[in-house]
Amino acid sequence: MRLLKVISVCLLLVYNVESYKILGLFPTAGISHHILTSKLMEALAEAGHEITMVSAYPTKNVPKHWKYTDIVLDGLAEKFEEFMKDSNFYESDKASPIARIRNMTKMIIDLTNDTITHPNMIKLTKSNKKFDALIMEQFNQDGLKAYASIFNCHQILLSSVGPNSWVNPTVGNPQPISYVPHLLAGDFSKNLSFWNRARNLALYIFEYLMLTFYTHPFQDELIKGICSDCPPVSELHTNASLVLLNSHTSIYAALPMVPNMVEIGGYFIDPPKALPKDLQKFMDNATDGVIYFSMGSNLKSKDLPEATKNGILKIFGKLKQRVIWKFEEDLPNKPANVLIQKWCPQADILAHPNMKLFITHGGLLSATETIYHGIPILAIPVFADQPSNAARAEAGGYGLKLHYREFTIEKFESHLNELLNNPKYYKVAKERSRIYHDRPIKPRDAAVYWVEYVLRHNGAPHLKVAGRNLVWYKYFMVDVFAALFVGFGGFVIVMALLVKKVCCQSKKSNEKQKTS
Repeated sequence: MRLLKVISVCLLLVYNVESYKILGLFPTAGISHHILTSKLMEALAEAGHEITMVSAYPTKNVPKHWKYTDIVLDGLAEKFEEFMKDSNFYESDKASPIARIRNMTKMIIDLTNDTITHPNMIKLTKSNKKFDALIMEQFNQDGLKAYASIFNCHQILLSSVGPNSWVNPTVGNPQPISYVPHLLAGDFSKNLSFWNRARNLALYIFEYLMLTFYTHPFQDELIKGICSDCPPVSELHTNASLVLLNSHTSIYAALPMVPNMVEIGGYFIDPPKALPKDLQKFMDNATDGVIYFSMGSNLKSKDLPEATKNGILKIFGKLKQRVIWKFEEDLPNKPANVLIQKWCPQADILAHPNMKLFITHGGLLSATETIYHGIPILAIPVFADQPSNAARAEAGGYGLKLHYREFTIEKFESHLNELLNNPKYYKVAKERSRIYHDRPIKPRDAAVYWVEYVLRHNGAPHLKVAGRNLVWYKYFMVDVFAALFVGFGGFVIVMALLVKKVCCQSKKSNEKQKTS
């Protein structure tokens, strides 16, 4: 009887968790972004919190016991799909980083406007609902942070990547340009050359100017229609209570982080599930191992040039390993060792013991999954953060990169043979996997804990650093150095004048002595 009482008390303690009302605002329609955002909100719902999820897609298979409300911004997914159809990403990598920043800025402003003016968002704004927190992705859609003011709740940010120039200023996190490459710089070597550091500086300055003098003022105008007394976007930009980073030191180099930045890299990865029977049989019977090839959700293998596709198939046909290629349509004349699949359970494939190599576009979700399972990669990056992820894999020793603009069949074959025949890549990948899994708390649990922590402590202001609100010339001590420079310059001038005067007087005295 006493044991039953103890168990009852324990159960009450477990389930007597304060439930918070959380608004998730995630209008970005990219599939990889939606995977990240939906997994976070599902984890919070599973923990007992009341979730309102605003996104471009409906949430599937919501358990009945969850307190979960979907608000779908219909039309955004279709608009994104149309944009993807019209975009040739295999050609877009020829654009300069500055041109890419401009294009991305325009896309972000359009998305902010589409979200604010959407009928479902207008309806939510007028609903008088109460929320404890607004969680949104830090994608420079800073105008959307106005909803934290509208609903009088704490602002929590999710970064789909690690510390970077988009997210660091929101919490005053230091980002030494000498060794923290810009997200679009693509060079993640440990020691940046002089020219890479100069280019890095130019990218940071250009992005800062775009944000300060174009993006934020434009978004200030956008939010006037929904919130007349909201703070300016520049102030909303630095009002985050917490930043959740989809990164980990098993993937990223060690970087400085302020107390209210938390790494939860890999939280979206579920434990491996059973494979479909055809895939299971194909992989089980691969005595020499399996290579998995996927260009992700946005890039399509079918859009590769015919010569490239035929050349890749010819190389695959020479291998003793079996190959699973995620390909969006039937592929004639494929070798017997190649299996074409229009959709693949990627994480479950990577978990199979016969996996030898992952050929990928280098997206961060794929890069994280390969570290989780300890599989070497051949990265063929095309755009966005893919080149930097690929460079990070090569620098880390668990993969090789072959940028798409430099792609040749000869280089592809050479890289494949190096990765398949040199055991060091597999060994390093396994060591990285051990580092990934060696954590005091699982990343998904850490995400839930820190969201609850900042809400328990009313936004956790004790975690915020003062630097987040300092203007650039104060943050970098430019005013102090300028005063010292002026003071030192004045001292030098005064001393020079004194020396000159003393010399003149001495000269006159000498001349008088000579004449006398």
